[in-house]
Amino acid sequence: MLSTDTLLKEFRKGNPLALARLLTRVENRKPDIPSLLDELYPSTGKAWRIGFTGPPGAGKSTIVNRMVQEYRRKDHQVGVVAFDPTSPFTGGSLLGDRVRMATISLDPGVFIRSMATRGNLGGLAVGVDEACDLMDAFGKRRILIETVGVGQSELEVAHSADTTIVVLVPQSGDAIQAMKAGLMEIADIFVMNKCDREDADRAYRELISVLGMKHPDDGWQPQVIKTIAETGDGIEKLVETVRDHRKFLGDNEKLEQRRKKRVAEKTKRLVEDTFNSRFWQGKREERRLKGLDGAHSPYELAEKLVEDFYREIRDEKTG
Repeated sequence: MLSTDTLLKEFRKGNPLALARLLTRVENRKPDIPSLLDELYPSTGKAWRIGFTGPPGAGKSTIVNRMVQEYRRKDHQVGVVAFDPTSPFTGGSLLGDRVRMATISLDPGVFIRSMATRGNLGGLAVGVDEACDLMDAFGKRRILIETVGVGQSELEVAHSADTTIVVLVPQSGDAIQAMKAGLMEIADIFVMNKCDREDADRAYRELISVLGMKHPDDGWQPQVIKTIAETGDGIEKLVETVRDHRKFLGDNEKLEQRRKKRVAEKTKRLVEDTFNSRFWQGKREERRLKGLDGAHSPYELAEKLVEDFYREIRDEKTG
């Protein structure tokens, strides 16, 4: 196995294999990754991160594929982070985004990474922000993030993206369901895909009507773009709207606010992860399991474990 220093040297030379191996270390939560990401952090912040969410089957992967092609025509370096539901038997991903994106996967200006959710359907795959940071530092200037479209992952993508796109399809009550799911609060752009269907105009008008009841906090009124991803119709307009959103954020000093909020949330998550990892080190997990014999309530047991943790910290300081 190559050392981290060797991988970092190859990474800085632009070796995509080094990027791939570092992404694997991120997914596996190797202990050397935080210090490596800390070293690379000054090289981040140049990429525009675009998150895609929406119900399964809405055509997110096809839209991502088309947008990558459009960005490559403009000579942008592109990264794709696509999350797949995980096989409960192998731990591997089931949908195979590299197969679905075969038309772009051989382009040296494109780097695609499928990340398995590993049972974490209530949220994004482990290491999404870190994966985006690595691609950013590697020189990818457009990073497209595609969620599974299940549970909290639909909402959490907004924490990792500069522009959040919600993809819907014409079907009964789809726009209303999006409003109930909270997607109206996170979407910067809506895509009504598969607009070659008979009920597309009705669904489009319904979504516009629902959006008319929303008063955005930051002044940006979410746009609705009609697309037929299979043929590429509407993709150029979608890319233009992403550009307009980027310009709006920059002109109104909203981008810095968004990114500061993202850093604050990431810092909180890292603190929680670090604390959780350290808390359950040693024999504390064993003590927790032994305490489930009925002699202690979970409330009493939790308090004892926390007291024990703080006692160890005090002993380390005084010892």
